[in-house]
Amino acid sequence: MTAQVIGQPLARIDGRAKVTGAARYAADFNRPGQAYGVLVPATAGLGRITGIDQGAVRAMPGVIAVISHLNAPRLAYRPHKAGIDPAVGERLHVFQDDLVRFYGQPVAVVVAETLDQAERAAAALHIRYAAELPLTDIHAPAAEPLLPEAATRPGSRVRADTARGDADAALERAEVSLDVRYEMARENHNPMEPHATVAEWQDGRLILWSKSQFVVNEAAEIAAIFGLEADQVEVICPFIGGAFGSALRAWPHVTVAALAARMTRRPVKLVLSRKQMFFTTGHRPRTSQCIALGATRDGRLTALIHEGIGETSRYEQFLEALTAASTFMYSCANVRTRHRLAPLDTGTPTYMRGPGEASGIHALECAMDELSYRLGLDPIELRRRNEPKIDEGEDKPFSSRSLMQCYALGAERFGWSARRPEPRSMRDGRLLIGMGIAAASYPAGHAPANALARLRPDGLVEIEAAASDMGPGTYTSMTQVAAETLGVPVDQVRFSLGRSSFPQTPSHGGSWTMASVGSAVRQACLAALDAAVVQAVEDQRSPLFGAAPDQLEWQDGRLHRRGDPTAGQSPGEIAASLGRPVEGRAASRRSAEVAERYSMHAFGAVFVEVAVDPDLGIIRVRRAVGVYSAGRIVNPRLAKSQCIGGMIGGIGMALMEQTVLDPRDGRPVNAHMADYLVPVNLDVGQVEAHFVEEEDPHVNPLGVKGIGEIALVGMAPAIANAVFHATGVRVRGLPIRIEHMLEAPHP
Repeated sequence: MTAQVIGQPLARIDGRAKVTGAARYAADFNRPGQAYGVLVPATAGLGRITGIDQGAVRAMPGVIAVISHLNAPRLAYRPHKAGIDPAVGERLHVFQDDLVRFYGQPVAVVVAETLDQAERAAAALHIRYAAELPLTDIHAPAAEPLLPEAATRPGSRVRADTARGDADAALERAEVSLDVRYEMARENHNPMEPHATVAEWQDGRLILWSKSQFVVNEAAEIAAIFGLEADQVEVICPFIGGAFGSALRAWPHVTVAALAARMTRRPVKLVLSRKQMFFTTGHRPRTSQCIALGATRDGRLTALIHEGIGETSRYEQFLEALTAASTFMYSCANVRTRHRLAPLDTGTPTYMRGPGEASGIHALECAMDELSYRLGLDPIELRRRNEPKIDEGEDKPFSSRSLMQCYALGAERFGWSARRPEPRSMRDGRLLIGMGIAAASYPAGHAPANALARLRPDGLVEIEAAASDMGPGTYTSMTQVAAETLGVPVDQVRFSLGRSSFPQTPSHGGSWTMASVGSAVRQACLAALDAAVVQAVEDQRSPLFGAAPDQLEWQDGRLHRRGDPTAGQSPGEIAASLGRPVEGRAASRRSAEVAERYSMHAFGAVFVEVAVDPDLGIIRVRRAVGVYSAGRIVNPRLAKSQCIGGMIGGIGMALMEQTVLDPRDGRPVNAHMADYLVPVNLDVGQVEAHFVEEEDPHVNPLGVKGIGEIALVGMAPAIANAVFHATGVRVRGLPIRIEHMLEAPHP
């Protein structure tokens, strides 16, 4: 019998290539005759370019070209919107005018023979500006919140306003209530691999070796910008060194690389510096949220109001699901949500791991924790008493919801019963010990995806899909799906991704790659097997010639007559008899009927223990346990790695990460890894991830839910709640820093 492959903790298929340096990332590609481009970012936060002193720079050694709005051709910039692009507004048009919209906007590029020469010349290029004072603070009087246009359109997942019952009246009547504000800082993604593009024009076609989580969209976007047909652009990206959402869009540097290559008639490599990645590749928007809760004295919610403001650029409306989870996380008859945007003179924000939910659920879960103390209830018990039976916001059942099982398993693994309920009641020597919990959720998304399965005469199987792999193990998990579907050993499957010419897939983000692409791979393999059956019964040399297809079955990787396994053929043998591969193509799409019938989400519970030095204010996360209900787990080893990575990202969100802007010009003052802090090994204590068994036949044919996003969602509020339990100090802004501990009055 062929062993079950899905559910096995296989090691990464691409692991050896990554640790030996054989894996090639965007900046690792080199082309014959290649030149190097270096971006010149604007040093004004708003205004116009009044002059570019480029004469001396053009004369510098190795300089091939200096390109700006002064000499760049007018590009087509045809309309193009993918699901990842803001639905309202227009993307930045690079080098098409003299306007400066935000600090760090690309205003020129220097192309030279070597990287060193390009960097020296770019640093020497002097640009003059008529600068104005930019607006960079969502709380400034001039930052008037606006109604997000896309959130008012029918069918939008993100809604500007929702209401059921009368939340305001219920809040006034509530026996116990609270009304609090939570602030969250702007964050930048900071993956290990910087953004990079190598551009080469070949007989009118453009080839881009580019860091991208959405190669299909990047090809379509660049084709629209340059006025090309879709098949005239190909994007290649076999590996991504982390992205967290920053590589979902085709940012301006991709256009600049392609433009520079066309104007110089040379392949051009353009790699962003760490500093430049704080300017033009998006960020998690700063948010300000108000949560009001009303409850009975025994802990039943009677009112829930969630209002939030998020930053966006002036030229696009970036929208994320900031308040969406508050409509279904807890049972409450009276709920009102409100979501607005504050247009600022910054680059457009973008999706960052757990977008929307990470910010919105943080506020909700901290508020629930505050309410538990006012009621004198255990934080888990308060959540249990308000567990909904259905999605009350959509008035439909959940396809599955195993949050109670997550609480139970998490409490057992964490040792929640040892927690003393009073703040500042637990110590380890002189250190204050705190325990906190938070719930987590993220939509179980699914998007149309396509795949190709090719059964080769030599017995190998080739699978192709234009997906990406920024670290979760796409190569491995898709191989497992194909191997089990086909009944062949894993080492006979070759999965290829990262080319826009492969069968189209959705973005590698939103926690839907396994659900969408995995389902397409499964369908393509089944289609290939069906095609092999047809070939076998029509081939006179086959022992199955002339058999009725419904009399045949696949078992142990071989096709034979039902009840007679003695005579049969493997997929490779069928292809060898034909003298050519047997192919199957398929698409995976979620049934509209199923999507309308069920509310589909993954859920989780996160438990955290912190130690706080009462004299120095230093906060350490000593232990964390995350338990998740995410349907079928294709590879537990990779899934745990994903969740641990997300939880560590949550440590950064809670205690470290904050992009600070200079109000005079909008400059990110900590655009480097010395002052933009992220967790390192010494910041990470014992972190565990576990999964509850959950079968969900509705979400997709594989029964899987994404885990990449939800792994971060509940971590920050669990840490914040643990800090309060340790110290009695409630910090309602992220990140929580040492100064918050030192400045706050202790009870």
